[in-house]
Amino acid sequence: MAIECLVLGAGQEIGKSCVVVTINGKRIMFDCGMHMGYQDRRRYPDFSLISKSRDFDNSLDCIVITHFHLDHVGALPYFTEVCGYRGPIYMTYPTKALAPLMLEDYRKVMIDQRGEEEQFTSAHIAECMKKVIAVDLKQTVQVDKELQIRAYYAGHVLGAAMFYAKVGDAAMVYTGDYNMTPDRHLGAAQIDRLQLDLLITESTYAGTIRDSKYAREREFLKAVHNCVAGGGKVLIPTFALGRAQELSILLDDYWERMNLKVPIYFSAGLTIQANMYYKMLISWTSQKVKETYATHNAFDFKNVRNFDRSLIDAPGPCVLFATPGMISGGFSLEVFKRWAPFEMNLVTLPGYCVAGTIGHKLMSGKPAKIDLDKDTQIDVRCQIHQLSFSPHTDAKGIMDLVKFLSPKHVILVHGEKPKMATLKERIQSELGIQCYHPANKESVSIPSSHFVKAGASNAFIRSCLNPNFKFSKSSLEEKSDSGSQGIKSVPWMQISDERVSEGILVLEKSKKAKIVHQDELLHMLKKQKHEVQFAYCCPVHIEKVEKTETTDLIPTTDELSVPDKSSLIKPLLEKLSSELSEAKIHDFGEHLQLESFHVSICLKDNCPYRITDSLQNKSKAAFFCCSWSAADEKLAWRIISIMENCNLTAN
Repeated sequence: MAIECLVLGAGQEIGKSCVVVTINGKRIMFDCGMHMGYQDRRRYPDFSLISKSRDFDNSLDCIVITHFHLDHVGALPYFTEVCGYRGPIYMTYPTKALAPLMLEDYRKVMIDQRGEEEQFTSAHIAECMKKVIAVDLKQTVQVDKELQIRAYYAGHVLGAAMFYAKVGDAAMVYTGDYNMTPDRHLGAAQIDRLQLDLLITESTYAGTIRDSKYAREREFLKAVHNCVAGGGKVLIPTFALGRAQELSILLDDYWERMNLKVPIYFSAGLTIQANMYYKMLISWTSQKVKETYATHNAFDFKNVRNFDRSLIDAPGPCVLFATPGMISGGFSLEVFKRWAPFEMNLVTLPGYCVAGTIGHKLMSGKPAKIDLDKDTQIDVRCQIHQLSFSPHTDAKGIMDLVKFLSPKHVILVHGEKPKMATLKERIQSELGIQCYHPANKESVSIPSSHFVKAGASNAFIRSCLNPNFKFSKSSLEEKSDSGSQGIKSVPWMQISDERVSEGILVLEKSKKAKIVHQDELLHMLKKQKHEVQFAYCCPVHIEKVEKTETTDLIPTTDELSVPDKSSLIKPLLEKLSSELSEAKIHDFGEHLQLESFHVSICLKDNCPYRITDSLQNKSKAAFFCCSWSAADEKLAWRIISIMENCNLTAN
């Protein structure tokens, strides 16, 4: 079986996240986002790739939404109410509560301020959300008899979740966006150690390892303080939910400590409304926020107030949070046009900006002018400050998650192609896990797990219980009473029982799997056991040595008696042991054995396995009969080579 992954969005780009995964016949759409950098048909995923007949109800088993950001949920009302999908949609409770706010705010900006053709209405949003089934963290949801899903805390924004999906034995995780480090208002991502065939992970910061959080906070506060101290205005373009709350907590605390009176503003009622939800959903926030909630609600800001449009040109310094975060339109763009021409003002960009937005142009290098359209040009003389307060994990966090989960395969989405390619190589080289980074409209097919329950025969079980002794020689040092000079090495035998369960998996007529002993299989097949053995009578040179008074040379092999010939086993053992230091050679007195290789002194004058034509001096050689099985052929010829090229001396 295989897992098929069709990337409809966020393939080698950041925007319109949408991945359709087929697991053992079950088809899940993970996220249904829009691209914030496009205003044409590229804004939405190409849904026709799911079903050319547009029969989406029979083509998808469910939709899973990881969080409320528009690049993950922005196309959902269009897909359900315009394209006609009527199936189940799953997301966490906070996402279900906050997604309609984000969608309605976006709709108003596009229609009321940009005058674009309406893609979906307020009624569409309401009807879409009626189809949503809310889930709790770690709640196992049985979508049908075969498909189950489970949500895990992802950090990133309030309610964000990674989703685990399993069909049969095949399992995977789709991360959505996540953060592996806690911040001031949210905790770090948390997930169980799972057995996975596939991990699909975001890779927004695939090539970045961030500085410490405290260093980034100090730099941000210094830039803001210097600007307002010089009488300037600070524009912080940010999404209404997430970084707005994170940075508000940071600034509110700093204002209190420094006793600053400069006003801090939220640009719209959406952020005020969002803070209400943060208070209601306090259990989804960081541990510190939860612990101090009884005495102090972190979202009750002392120095932050609502902003009135009449204050745009008001004199004096201020700090303003304005949406949207990438200056892709809306109020943040309106304020930017008014404040950008003045050098004392500051625009600080705390998060990632997608290509095609003004925020991305500012991050790519300060331009002198920006063409908004053919009739509008913006002078950019203000200060530009870029600092990563992004709620996405960095490259180290991605590697940590992949290492922790250790899936069989990884697919990277939601990232820039060059950085994804670098991270892909790291995952493959450092972790040894196959990795892919498909483009939009590309598919990836990977094998999935399939486990079969198998019984075991009594004969197989008995064979597993039989001892499998392994012998190895070692030495034990002994000390004499006279001191260290009396140390000597005493050889001793070490015995271990390394039991190996070796059986054969068969499929019976009833189609049930069963493990049997190999002898049983032969009986079932009415066959006899055959084993291929190799043999060779190997000549080994006998070295001449000086003897005591009676003779100058040792006897030739023709003169050696049977007991004398057997005494050649010990010097052969010493020679082989020195050459094969990593191997355990077993000495059985009259023969040696290593794996299936068996060697003993040959006592036959006309051995059928002996080749003597090339032997120059037969009288100075002893012969050893060697036998082995096909499995150890390489080892056997290595040993024979050592024997043919060595010199032995009889005791």
